[in-house]
Amino acid sequence: MSMQECLTERFLRYAAVTSQSKEGCAVVPSTPGQWDMAKLLKEDLAELGLVDLEISEFCVLTGRLPANLPAGHAPVPNVGWVAHMDTVDVNLSPEVHPQIVKNYQGGDVLLNAEKQIYIKVSEHPELNKYIGSDLITSDGTSVLGADNKAAVANLMVALETIVKEDRPHGEIYVAFVPDEEVGLCGAKKMDFSKFPVEFAYTIDCCELGEVVYQTFNAGSAHIKIKGVTAHPMSAKNTLVNPSLVAVDIINCFDRMQTPEHTEGTEGFIWVQAIKSNAAEATLDIKIRDHNKKMYEARKEFIRHAVEYVQAKNPKAGIELNITDVYGNIADALNDDNRKCVEYIFEAMKELDIEPKDIAMRGGTDGSFISTKGIPTPNYFTGALNFHSNCEFMPMDAVEKSCLMTLKLVELITK
Repeated sequence: MSMQECLTERFLRYAAVTSQSKEGCAVVPSTPGQWDMAKLLKEDLAELGLVDLEISEFCVLTGRLPANLPAGHAPVPNVGWVAHMDTVDVNLSPEVHPQIVKNYQGGDVLLNAEKQIYIKVSEHPELNKYIGSDLITSDGTSVLGADNKAAVANLMVALETIVKEDRPHGEIYVAFVPDEEVGLCGAKKMDFSKFPVEFAYTIDCCELGEVVYQTFNAGSAHIKIKGVTAHPMSAKNTLVNPSLVAVDIINCFDRMQTPEHTEGTEGFIWVQAIKSNAAEATLDIKIRDHNKKMYEARKEFIRHAVEYVQAKNPKAGIELNITDVYGNIADALNDDNRKCVEYIFEAMKELDIEPKDIAMRGGTDGSFISTKGIPTPNYFTGALNFHSNCEFMPMDAVEKSCLMTLKLVELITK
């Protein structure tokens, strides 16, 4: 089979496993389907000859492809790849029904004749770049799940190619993790003693050529406000309305430093959820900034805002909890370890891929892993329109992503 045929077969095999993660779940993994994915992948990795295969209590699958360097070869750094097994839940069907558009020749793509669902060129002009390529789409009732099963298929085909062609390489470690889509929860449960690498890669962004080694520093703030209830007949100087206290806190923030008013590397404070009743209120806030100092300043600003509102409402009970979620990959890079990023650009040059260096307004599993001293940049899957029913995989681009993985192994082994 050709590489595209292998990638298609692998992707369809993994897309058939329902593995949406679930927001707000207290356990990792958040859904049973992710266990099914891990068990299937463990079997497939064992067939390829990987060793030290283990699925942890948190459904993190790790394994190692032993080095096969020729005698006298110079030492090669241990390298790892990470892919997440979950797909996003955006209130569409958890079941994915992929379909293949052979030799796409332009125009709107019909996803579902019964429901009249299309990917329209007028809304998605990026389709025009892939005329002549085979496309894989969903049937319009779900996301496709290329985020991140395109990466899972990529890694499996790359490993299969390395093994079958007996390509020389150093120690290669893999980690397949759950619950990336709900806060990088799987990466945070990794046992790094089973992933002893100098650097690693994720394959978890979109269009051909995308490179990500700059991500947000990310945190979350949870504010709980306890008011004082009273009947209106005796409320004066007694009642403390927690909803209004919450509004006072929100009004401390700059409305122009929110997601809808920022771009590029600009950060924000995002009040994402408010819940309140007569007795108490809660605020859930996301804090984001590429610049570490600005990120810390935003956290401090929230603390000052809470102190200010508390002083204005001394009878209210206000509790603030701020948690760091992940870091900027770039902050983990230095002169000694930056080679992991340089390898990506070298690989693209050799494969004649135009790089698209992106400062991601978000994070990857590598954003957390990098905080553990393992710089983990990210490169493209080749798929587009993640987190929507208009997601599609142009197989020419997906193949280029797999060739990137193989080229990286080659460059690291030199």
